[in-house]
Amino acid sequence: MDAFDRHILRILQQDGRMSNQQLADEVGLSAAACWRRVNALENKKVIRKYAALVDSDAVEQGLCVLVMVSLLRHSVDETKAFEAAMKVCEEVLQCYAVTGNADFVLRVMVSDIKAYDRFLNDKVFPLEGISQVHSNFALREIKCETALKV
Repeated sequence: MDAFDRHILRILQQDGRMSNQQLADEVGLSAAACWRRVNALENKKVIRKYAALVDSDAVEQGLCVLVMVSLLRHSVDETKAFEAAMKVCEEVLQCYAVTGNADFVLRVMVSDIKAYDRFLNDKVFPLEGISQVHSNFALREIKCETALKV
């Protein structure tokens, strides 16, 4: 990855809808060369996908809960089962396997406390092998960035 690729990535992280011609002009490449580079970055999965960032309050999904989950045992089967279950939960925006006091940290977005209660009772507590669940409710968002330093 060279300086042109990094410049392309910085710009696309700020505006993924920019036209190829605009991007080429900003980076200082021909439109064809720019398109080839973007296409190569997509094919190599450096660019994973393009998305719109939606205001959670505007779509009534403004309750952010950081959930720490501990498993009873660390067997491969129970770990894989938990990970698979979280991958299909629409409420779970991020799921990390972590070190420390918990085995997993989830970022869950729901409409309200009742929806969070349903999430726990319908999707987390029925899973085998759950030892503990600790919930931390976000009071306000201080910083939320999506762009990586490249």
